[in-house]
Amino acid sequence: MAVYNYVARDTQGVSLSGTYTDIDSVGVLRDELAKMGYVLVKARRARKAKKKRGRIGESEIATFAYKFAGMYSAGLPILRCLETLEQQTDNQALRQVVTDIRTKVGTGSSLTNAFSKYRDLFSDFFLGMIEAGEVGGKLGETLEMSAVYLEKRAALKEKVKSAFAYPIIVTAMCFVVIAFLLIFVIPVFSKLYRQVNAELPGPTLFLITLSSFLKDWWWAVIIIIVAAALLAKRLVANAKIRARWDDFKLSMPVFGKLNRMVVVSHFTRTLAMLCSVGVSVIKALDMAGVVADNHTMTGVTRDIQRAIESGTSVADSMKEHEIFPPIVTQLAASGEEVGVLPEMLNKGADILDKDIDRTVSALLTRLEPALTLIMGAVVAFILMGAYLPMFDYMGHLK
Repeated sequence: MAVYNYVARDTQGVSLSGTYTDIDSVGVLRDELAKMGYVLVKARRARKAKKKRGRIGESEIATFAYKFAGMYSAGLPILRCLETLEQQTDNQALRQVVTDIRTKVGTGSSLTNAFSKYRDLFSDFFLGMIEAGEVGGKLGETLEMSAVYLEKRAALKEKVKSAFAYPIIVTAMCFVVIAFLLIFVIPVFSKLYRQVNAELPGPTLFLITLSSFLKDWWWAVIIIIVAAALLAKRLVANAKIRARWDDFKLSMPVFGKLNRMVVVSHFTRTLAMLCSVGVSVIKALDMAGVVADNHTMTGVTRDIQRAIESGTSVADSMKEHEIFPPIVTQLAASGEEVGVLPEMLNKGADILDKDIDRTVSALLTRLEPALTLIMGAVVAFILMGAYLPMFDYMGHLK
């Protein structure tokens, strides 16, 4: 497959230029354009686009879904919606994606197939909702629901990031301050101590040794840090290690409860929305397990599927796993009894999201003073080690 830059003309003589991807030859390009009512004027084979795509945020995908849903619900044809979105999109990477999708739809491809190439960007959930909308004739509704879901997911992700980002930033700043003191301040005191032949206590000797090591071997420290980061990235890519890491994230101190709520919230809301548009429970569970993005939840999903296939209700299947809070299983049971399972699961996800907000706020409230105390204690230890010999020396002079 190749990429072609082309110039075409419609029946009224209006010129159109663009790029066509994944095409075999100029002849195929001419036929594809003819299907859209264009005559090929000029075509030139372009270099293959790099596989690396520019950054596209979840909020941008949610905005795209909202606009798409609004225009389609207003009665605009799919192709016109995509053309408008292509023109209005500021993000160049997203514009290229929309262009490719619009081209495929214009040549007769279904919307689901056109989006499937970008599954990693739009997610299995989004594709599942589009497929359900196309099959059930509810595309406008499913696009609107997808936009709401993606917006909530992006907002939730930002809140969770803020809980983890704060301690990381403070810790990094602490290391910067410590490194500055060890590299630039401690050597000055060390030179002074050598001149006055002061007796050095243990903390001061430790600081001087550490300072000398950092000054002489700073390049080795950087290499070790970079190597450790690359090794960690490779280890996480390993399936077995990734599985253990996922298990640890759900049971880790302080943040374990928050991680469990986030995973269950993503899983429950995805299951609810897919079921609400007519996707079978088994298939919806498949997609919900993928969206949850956690090895432990993937195993739980398989267990629930097997239990449902053997005749167990959704609520009873969920009760067998401690990861689901009682409120979610109780709402699922009530929903099954009266035939409104998707609505009750959605309410469960809303309750979890509020709990996540409260948990994040509580974590930040506890972490702020704790990290301040730790940073203050470390800096105090360094300053104490630096000034102890001086106080001792001044005492001898008296």
